[in-house]
Amino acid sequence: MSRGLDDADADALSALANAPPPSTSGNRKSHSQQLRTNTGTNFRRHPKHRKHSLDEASITAAMDGGFRNPSDEDDDHDFRPYATSDDAENQYSFFHADNDNNNNSSSDEHHPLSEFSAAGGGSGFFKAPSRSAVHPGRPTALELRPHPLRETQVGRFIRTIACTETQLWAGQESGVRVWNFCDAFEAGLGIGGRARRGDEDAAPFYESADTSPATCLMVDCASKLVWSGHKDGKIRAWRMDQQPIDDTPFKECLSFQAYHRGSVLAMVTSSYGDIWTGSENGVIKVWPWDSVEKSLALSTEERHMAALLVERSSIDLKIQATANGVCSIPSSDVKYLLSDNVKSKIWAAGSLSFSLWDARTRELLKVYNVDGQIENRVDASSEKDQPLEEESSVKVGSKSKKEKQGGSFFQRSRNALIGAADAVRRVATKGTGAFAAEEAKKTEALLLAYDGMIWTGCSNGVLVQWDANGNRLRDFHHHHCAVLCFCTYGPRIWVGYVSGMVQVIDLEGNLIAGWIAHNGPVIKLVVGNGSVFSLATHGGIRGWYISSPGPLDNILRPELSKQEHMYNTIETVKIMVGTWNVGQGKPSHEALISWVGSQATDVDILVVGLQEVEMGAGFLAMSAAKETIGVEGSANGQWWQDAIGMATGEGSSFVRVGSRQLAGLLIAIWVRKSLRTHVGDLDVGAVACGLGRTFGNKGGVGLRLRVYDRIMCFVNCHLAAHLEAVNRRNADFNHIYRNITFGRSINNASVSVSSTAQMLRPTNPLAINPDEGKPDLAEADMVIFCGDFNYRLFGMTYDEARDFVSQRSFDWLRQKDQLRAEMKAGRVFQGMREALFRFPPTYKFERGKAGLGGYDSGEKKRIPAWCDRILYRDNRSSPSSECSLACPVVASVWQYEACMDVIESDHKPVRCKFEVQIAHVDRSVRRQEFGKIFMSNEKIRSIREELQCVPEISLSTDKIVLQNQETCSLTITNRNNKEDAIFQILCEGLSAINDGEEPEYRHRGSFGFPRWIVVAPAVGIIKPGAVAEISIHHDDTHTSEDEGAQQYCHSEDTRDRLAILSVVIRGSKATANRSHQCHVHHRYSPKNTVQHEPSTKGYGSKKHQSSNHRSSAKHYDKFDDHHRSRHEH
Repeated sequence: MSRGLDDADADALSALANAPPPSTSGNRKSHSQQLRTNTGTNFRRHPKHRKHSLDEASITAAMDGGFRNPSDEDDDHDFRPYATSDDAENQYSFFHADNDNNNNSSSDEHHPLSEFSAAGGGSGFFKAPSRSAVHPGRPTALELRPHPLRETQVGRFIRTIACTETQLWAGQESGVRVWNFCDAFEAGLGIGGRARRGDEDAAPFYESADTSPATCLMVDCASKLVWSGHKDGKIRAWRMDQQPIDDTPFKECLSFQAYHRGSVLAMVTSSYGDIWTGSENGVIKVWPWDSVEKSLALSTEERHMAALLVERSSIDLKIQATANGVCSIPSSDVKYLLSDNVKSKIWAAGSLSFSLWDARTRELLKVYNVDGQIENRVDASSEKDQPLEEESSVKVGSKSKKEKQGGSFFQRSRNALIGAADAVRRVATKGTGAFAAEEAKKTEALLLAYDGMIWTGCSNGVLVQWDANGNRLRDFHHHHCAVLCFCTYGPRIWVGYVSGMVQVIDLEGNLIAGWIAHNGPVIKLVVGNGSVFSLATHGGIRGWYISSPGPLDNILRPELSKQEHMYNTIETVKIMVGTWNVGQGKPSHEALISWVGSQATDVDILVVGLQEVEMGAGFLAMSAAKETIGVEGSANGQWWQDAIGMATGEGSSFVRVGSRQLAGLLIAIWVRKSLRTHVGDLDVGAVACGLGRTFGNKGGVGLRLRVYDRIMCFVNCHLAAHLEAVNRRNADFNHIYRNITFGRSINNASVSVSSTAQMLRPTNPLAINPDEGKPDLAEADMVIFCGDFNYRLFGMTYDEARDFVSQRSFDWLRQKDQLRAEMKAGRVFQGMREALFRFPPTYKFERGKAGLGGYDSGEKKRIPAWCDRILYRDNRSSPSSECSLACPVVASVWQYEACMDVIESDHKPVRCKFEVQIAHVDRSVRRQEFGKIFMSNEKIRSIREELQCVPEISLSTDKIVLQNQETCSLTITNRNNKEDAIFQILCEGLSAINDGEEPEYRHRGSFGFPRWIVVAPAVGIIKPGAVAEISIHHDDTHTSEDEGAQQYCHSEDTRDRLAILSVVIRGSKATANRSHQCHVHHRYSPKNTVQHEPSTKGYGSKKHQSSNHRSSAKHYDKFDDHHRSRHEH
């Protein structure tokens, strides 16, 4: 045992096997005395004395002379094809290539390098993810807008969508855009077309002129308008039927300023056609339809007048609900508005409270919190808005001066570091506990189901069912992530989560199905054209057939898979990865050129991982503190990035895409400009493995990005040091692999996703995707680990190791490599591969000393070791796997070498070049193939025809006459004995009757009812063979606005009035509908006029009195003739 070893190393070596090197001959010769020629048959003696002063030049000359160690043959016997045994955990193997006899560290010009593969990669978290041409785990979707790279969407992120039967509208940061469903299966506009980068593969669409960011959309089918609310407080109206000419951006037909201070956060049309809007600080305004209708009738030249007309008509309900300086409604932002057309009410939702309004009288009915508890008064400020304790009140450090006098310097430093980190963590997480529990209850989505129930989704994933009066009924919990959106169609409710999952439940809250719809939060779900469209935070839009999952998906999936050859494209990308433990030093420009600059000319992607960029107790404490509050980076880290950029041609050839630093660990990536269009969605992550898993002196930093729509992850690690710490190194890798989570910094938070919802997204992958339960790295198509892994050589002394290095007996030394032994046993880097390296150990050297004579010769005499390594995993399960959509990423190593001439650190830098084949989908072509199958397949056509069936119903009458304050009943009978009938009652037209004049029909927004009719319920579900009774009541009181205050009075209009009610029927799964008309005639009768005074209290509801049902045929001849002629046109 060498005297140069310290006690710890000596003890560890004594416990390790000191087996002799293998030999293929009976006469084993000393490895310190053997050299052989290229033929492997002629040997010559090497002098017995050790010569540690060999420099790199002499070694190179000797190798060029044709000498090679005979032990090279010994290791070659272990090279064999990839193991296929069922016992994957006990298998290890090499991917064999034809260049095994290559002595040089550089790659062969014609063949990739041989590779060693670790055991344990066939199952669990370490198994390569399954891929296919069509995703087998979810319904087949129409990709209206494929996932665009995030970097292409700056300033144009889509925030929301809305749907009609013929179009899908999207509100984005620069205005609105619209897709016509008739173009849904058309090819994308392609690169160089009118579409911007990121929209090349999207179905053809049209965009508006630039506006302030759109925050919400609302569809008004009656007026053929789409309304948009904007960040600048404006509301704009867009015509549905306009067709832009020559791709000219279209403009709004009406625009007015709704809020001067704040954004339009929510919009809804009430059952009476009025527009309700919500903004910041609890401000709710109503825009009466009569004023809006008049403004829409004005010409383009009169736009300014039209805007003023609408603006002056607004009713501020917050002012109305304020008395004696006390406001009865919450002051929190109105995030969601919902029109309850069943009971003619409006729900206004903040994060933690609701207010309930009468849609007709605009009275405040109720204010209550998310637990359903009534609040009589809501203060402007809540507990969560109270200032938190000052950071200065938190003492940094856990030890007094007297206490710090005891113990070793290491203990004092350790306690100081942990104390500083704990103090910062307490400041960063203050307010948790009860505050966090309240945050988890925040409302993130609101929905009216067809059975009249109201559903809300919470940040903690809870679905809450309410009745129409605001009473909390039941809770359901099917997923642990935050709910972000709802939509409903018939008896199904679709739920979108921050995890990217979409679930389908029934009206009783039972889970029907669920799948990962997007690889990002689902922020909006809408229904139209027989499909449910989902919008992800990255801007991708997919359409799911309304009956999914179902028989139609079972036909589409295999048929679309058969056409893989039509849309499969294979690209080749060259990647170079470099790793270097720089030991807190800064190299010369020449050293960086030698390491990466000289080799980057033919690569497309360059990734560099550095260790020990900066160390020291103070720096580590500050870094831990900054990490706790979401801040990272240092001046040294920036210097390194700039220096490497200069050495590799950043700006002219390469573009720096991103980086991540954790204390002394730094990883950065550069992409060639010609490839930049296909690379993006950069996310970063970091895991600390230092003291208490808190400090970044050890740990890992990673980057994740998409290359040709395939996910690649690069991780830079610095694992536990010292010869005996093998288990700690294994544990560090396992901790990094399982816990590294990729995401963006707080400055790049997801569009339209609340901070609470993002915060409550579980870090546990099992909670995000129960079916997979895998870490982020397990879902990547390619993973590359680089760094100072710190695995050493075992079973030999310092002098013996120096002997074998000087003789370049690397093949035998590899058998003493801890990392290879642990990989072979399946205890670390499971399933990953490493190319066969033929360069000297890269650790430990004396700074400034060149050649192999530079190995550590100090007191400790660290045994040389290959600490600095680069390993990878792609999609292959065997070496015979070819690149395809089922195995989309196939890589090979063409260069793996160390730069022995760089002397600025005690480690040598290492680089590795990969050639990567990537199979990806031409998403524009696949959408076309999808359309061909969907439209031409006979089985699919048959299923679609079945879904067109509408249940037969009958109305008790098609003519109703109402006197003043009279109530009549309309019954709807479902004559279908198998299927539910879903009904919705609209008002298609209304008119006043003037003697001697033909009725002039008009409609209100979204076919709202006239104010003299109360219809309840206007929406519902009728069971097979059952009957629904609809109350149709006349109310002759109306509201007039005088300087913002409402006054109730008796209507002085003595004319008869007519209304055409349309009962729209659809089946529970049908995509078609059928309408039935009922004509309502209000006959003015002064004898039956009743003075009605609505409730003046802040809460309560108006009660109507009923009278016997009366009907009359008078005045209907003219009414029917005009209605008939109107529909014939």
